[in-house]
Amino acid sequence: MTGRLVYVAGPSGAGKDSLLGWLKEHLPHDAPVAFARRTITRAVAAGGEQHDSVDVPGFLQLRGAGAFGLDWEANGLCYGVRHAELVPPRDDGTVIVNGSRAYLPQAARRFPHMTVVHVTASVETLRSRLMARGRESAEMVEARVRRALDFRIPPGLAAIEIHNEDVLADAGARLLQALRLPRRELRPAA
Repeated sequence: MTGRLVYVAGPSGAGKDSLLGWLKEHLPHDAPVAFARRTITRAVAAGGEQHDSVDVPGFLQLRGAGAFGLDWEANGLCYGVRHAELVPPRDDGTVIVNGSRAYLPQAARRFPHMTVVHVTASVETLRSRLMARGRESAEMVEARVRRALDFRIPPGLAAIEIHNEDVLADAGARLLQALRLPRRELRPAA
């Protein structure tokens, strides 16, 4: 792979999807940045992440055929990023992957020069966001919060920490600046 790989990870409730959505909206249309589409063993939901949906046997077949440059399992689902998704739009371009904290050491061995972005939020914010989603019991939410507290960036890896607490635009602007990505210029209204 030429160009730069940016691996974004963080606990559930930290707002990775929202942050990546904000980033997409605020990059110039011609920015040499691609957001890797994932293959996931779940159905595509309206308003959710756009991904390639496959069943578990189909995923395992793809994995066995070497279709993925990155793949992992998390929260009862299988995730993969196909090799073609890891190709930047041009040689000096950037590919951004929404990854898994648990898979980070394997991803770093595969792509030792990747840039790691760890999106975080306070325990209270994580808990509040997870409870508001209404997908999990209070016990499941607490287990996710404990995993977030226990997580440490693996030794030898540096990560850009983005705290996504209150205003999404603030976290997005910090991410743009940290990654040195171009920001879309706003034109004054006529």
